[in-house]
Order: sequence, then structure tokens, then C-alpha cells
Amino acid sequence: MRAGALGRRSIGAVCALLLAVVVLAGCQRWSGSDSGNGEPSASATSTRPSGYGVEFLAVDECSSFGTTSFTEVPCTSERAAARVTARYDGKVADGPSCPATTDFVLHISETRPASDEDGDGAVPQGYACMRKLEPPHPGDPGGGGGPRTIVGDCVYGSGGGQVRETACDGKGKKPPEYKVTSAVTARSKCPASTALYVQLGGTKPVGCARPV
Repeated sequence: MRAGALGRRSIGAVCALLLAVVVLAGCQRWSGSDSGNGEPSASATSTRPSGYGVEFLAVDECSSFGTTSFTEVPCTSERAAARVTARYDGKVADGPSCPATTDFVLHISETRPASDEDGDGAVPQGYACMRKLEPPHPGDPGGGGGPRTIVGDCVYGSGGGQVRETACDGKGKKPPEYKVTSAVTARSKCPASTALYVQLGGTKPVGCARPV
């Protein structure tokens, strides 16, 4: 069914977790009931902690950004590309959500090297919420990416009952079709102009979207 022909529908997201370090971006699904949201990810290889802090990729520490791997680097380094805004142990599905304007998420596999930054020989499984040091920021409202769909984001129908985020300014690969204009506690509180319901999570889990 084409996205433009849909009336009031709900969208959700399905985010795949990888065991290695991965970059997570947002994807959603058209459906008759709410699900989750997220987007296809580009994989990368985790590396042994580099010892810049007590915890590997702790809050306010920085990572390099490459096409095949991520490493912890000093934030003053020319290789620094993104800063950790939040850091949690465990799996994303079981832990707190990243801040709304997170650009991407690094998933850290559990490792037990001969030695590490705190000397206990282990790095627990966890994830780091990352914010790029320089724009553009895909996690910003309308930025066209990020692990979460938030107020101000735009989406388009991608076929097969799915939708994806895209830049609201039209500079993305696909033009925007709907924009999330508000977040409410229940569908009944969305305005009459709402054409789509988007599951956002948090204390106001319903996003009200209208055609653009």
C-alpha cells in the first residue's frame, strides 16, 4: 500500500542489534498497531580499550569514526569524530533510551583481554550514545537519521509496509512525506489533521504526524 494513500495509521520501528560495535540509525514500519522505531545499521569492529579513562568510552570521551572500526581517542585528537553523551551496560533493548538528539549508537561487545584500562581484564557489554563533534547532526529534529524518531522528524514510505526517516529540507535521498509535529500520551490527543501515529517512547509515546 502506498504511503500517500494511507489514512490514520501507526508506525513503529524495528532496530536490529549486532554483537559487535555497530552504528545504529532509525527505521520504522507501517502497521495496524504500534511497534518500535530505528534504521538499518552499518557494522564496525570493536577494538581493545585504549586506556583514556576508567571505563571504555565513558561519558564525555570520544571515538574515532571510520568505515570499518571505532576506537577510543582523546577528544583533542584529529581522529576524534564523536563524543559520548550517555553510556549504559547491557543491551539497548533492556536499558534506558539514548538522549533524543543522539546521532548514532555504538554497541560494545563484551571482551576479556589480557589487560584493559582498569586492570580487571574485562569490558562488559554495553552501548554508548554518540553525538558528532561537528554538523551535520542526523539526530537533530528533521536531520533525517539518528536512533530515535522525535518531534520535528520527517518520514517517507519505503515500500513493503515500511517507512524511513529522511531530511525535512528535502536534501536526503528521498523527499519527506510526513512530519511528526507533536508528541502526546494517547492517540486521542493528537490533532484532527494527524495522518499517521508514530511510536516515540518515553513519557509521551505517541507522535502525531501530518503530510508535508
